[in-house]
Amino acid sequence: MRAVVHSAYGGADVLELRDLSVPAVGAGEVLVRVRAAGVDRGAWHMMTGLPYLGRLAFGLRGPRNPVLGMDVAGVVVAVGGQVSRFAVGDEVFGVGRGTFAEFATAAEGSLVRKPALLSFAEAAAVPVSGVTALQALHDVGRVREGQQVAILGASGGVGSFAVQLARAAGAQVTAVCSDAKAGYVRSLGAGSVLDYGERDFADCGTAFDLVVDIGGSPSV
Repeated sequence: MRAVVHSAYGGADVLELRDLSVPAVGAGEVLVRVRAAGVDRGAWHMMTGLPYLGRLAFGLRGPRNPVLGMDVAGVVVAVGGQVSRFAVGDEVFGVGRGTFAEFATAAEGSLVRKPALLSFAEAAAVPVSGVTALQALHDVGRVREGQQVAILGASGGVGSFAVQLARAAGAQVTAVCSDAKAGYVRSLGAGSVLDYGERDFADCGTAFDLVVDIGGSPSV
């Protein structure tokens, strides 16, 4: 199979397209023929090895897993002996290992069936960014109807999901992003938009019930 690999940390110039063996399937794993793989901040961290603390997980001196990628959407082509929820031919999406390849493995519990209304490309954009936003708003933030919610970094992968999830919960959303992305975040449901280059959200006069800070604002 073809795969995007890196043998050292660095910028995009460390990436290579190589032919590798199809990964073996463990007892509780699924082998997916990759139809789409998400590119997000996590892939950048794995590629660059930054921040350095991340190398405890990725590999201290070099990448432990040379194939990048976590978000995946595709079709099941093989299942391990302990897998009961999926069968060959199922369309799935979720989090796998080394998904920038034609085939990737994933734990059975890290996948769900892909809804027919989602394309493979749309589904592959959901797992890491979408679940991060969901956990921030619901598991940690306990967002509720009528609350004032500020989303800092609202136009990025996590932020764009956070805006939609907050609105779906009935909250009033203030999105903080660049002026160039104002129209985009309004289309997602933001009621007001602050340009971080012109104004600090902390000085906008709104008492926020919940602040989701994705980019690391000095004001938080």
